[in-house]
Amino acid sequence: MKHSETLVRVKDLKKYFQVSSKTLFEDAAYVKANDGVTLDIMRGETLGLVGESGSGKSTLGRVLLQLYKETSGTTYYYGKTLEELAPKYVLRTIKNLERDVKALEANRIDRRKVKSQLEKTHDPKEIRKVEAKFEEVDKKIDDFFDTTVKIFGGLVFSEDLSHTSKTVYDWYDARGKVIKINKKIHADNLIVEALTESKKENDPKALKANQRIKEANEELKTLESKILTITSEMDKIRQTAITHSKYDHYESRKDSGIDLTRLSEAEMRSLRTELQIIFQDPYSSLDPRMTIAQIIGEALVAHGIYRKNTQKLTDYISKIMQESGLQPYMMHRYPHEFSGGQRQRIGIARALAVNPEFIVADEAVSALDVSIQSQIINLMQELKEDRGLTYLFISHDLGVVRYLSDRIAVMYLGDIVELATTDSIFNDTAHPYTEALLEAIPTTEVETRGTIKPLDGDVPSPVNPPSGCKFHTRCKYATEKCRTVVPEYREFKENHFVACHYPLGAQ
Repeated sequence: MKHSETLVRVKDLKKYFQVSSKTLFEDAAYVKANDGVTLDIMRGETLGLVGESGSGKSTLGRVLLQLYKETSGTTYYYGKTLEELAPKYVLRTIKNLERDVKALEANRIDRRKVKSQLEKTHDPKEIRKVEAKFEEVDKKIDDFFDTTVKIFGGLVFSEDLSHTSKTVYDWYDARGKVIKINKKIHADNLIVEALTESKKENDPKALKANQRIKEANEELKTLESKILTITSEMDKIRQTAITHSKYDHYESRKDSGIDLTRLSEAEMRSLRTELQIIFQDPYSSLDPRMTIAQIIGEALVAHGIYRKNTQKLTDYISKIMQESGLQPYMMHRYPHEFSGGQRQRIGIARALAVNPEFIVADEAVSALDVSIQSQIINLMQELKEDRGLTYLFISHDLGVVRYLSDRIAVMYLGDIVELATTDSIFNDTAHPYTEALLEAIPTTEVETRGTIKPLDGDVPSPVNPPSGCKFHTRCKYATEKCRTVVPEYREFKENHFVACHYPLGAQ
């Protein structure tokens, strides 16, 4: 199945955990759990993420969902547009348009000066200092494109940046107000729906809610008229910018993806219905003091999707339990009354309840018996097809990932070392680490039975990883270049990416 629309984009994502503080004699030490991960997850696909324990798989999944805060890098989510969410960081960027465009020009001048200085410098120490300045300026320029241009596109070439900034700000502000009003209308509708038919017309709560709904709808009409006027003004501004020679290039950089790393806690909370996780341990991930109905219904009530203790909520929980392979009569039981496989189904039902677009399955079957694993994998596949879900399926077992994944990313010591379709990973392996993982998969075939080859050596310390290629200490193909030069992560063949100096099968 071909997937062409990006749902999640990770760019140079890093997550370091500090393990010791800086002293007079030593710098602070960090575990580099994710060390510059870049990848796209396409809508409707399952991306398998594999690697040994300690490779950074689970950390990546949690950083991606902002359960851990990243050290640096960005994560873009395309399930909603910037216009729908209208986050605060967008409004800040819009306000600073004129300042940022001036800063870009200043940085470009600085870049030319630093480049000229670098060409004239021959002292190694001085070169390193100048290169650091060069990287700093480049980062500022990249930040401009990752924020300002993504929002404005070619409008950065408009004649009056101050007027452009105000107009676009008014548009986003109006859109944000529309979103808030619609949420209030939804909440008031729930109040009315929760009452019996006989009370809906005369109950004070219903009367107040209906009045608020009427007022909100009037406000919406006013805002929609305002948005049309602003849109017309933006079209006029665009006509002044479109004459610039670089307009098309900049306009093509416009991007409606939401940068999750820049969202406030409240904004990220509002996206939790879109982005969910299934935890590894079905025992510790469920609150033992809550019934299954309470566990599944908690987020539904917290996000205002249903009102607490209503028949509609109970009916919906019953439906979700059936979809997840659980009998509705079990909803008033507690987690300790279920088997491991049933508990994982509860975890799946909890994630499904808020109707997400994207789910991180963090070692979702590793704690289960093999026979139960196949049932859960089949369930997840059925749910994916029925609901159009997108998965990041994390596992240490390539054999398990094979049956669910459209593509597989192989991770080692915080780096993606290979990324390709499932067929390519198994039939056209490019990285020695992937080859070693494949050789370690148990098989029932007579000619290969008993020939499993464990990887030589231990996983190096993520606090002080090896120089060059991180895998060279365990690689049977390693050369001197592998020990000293970091391999470039590149497209080795069409849609097949690898970080290796000597990919397997290279001519």
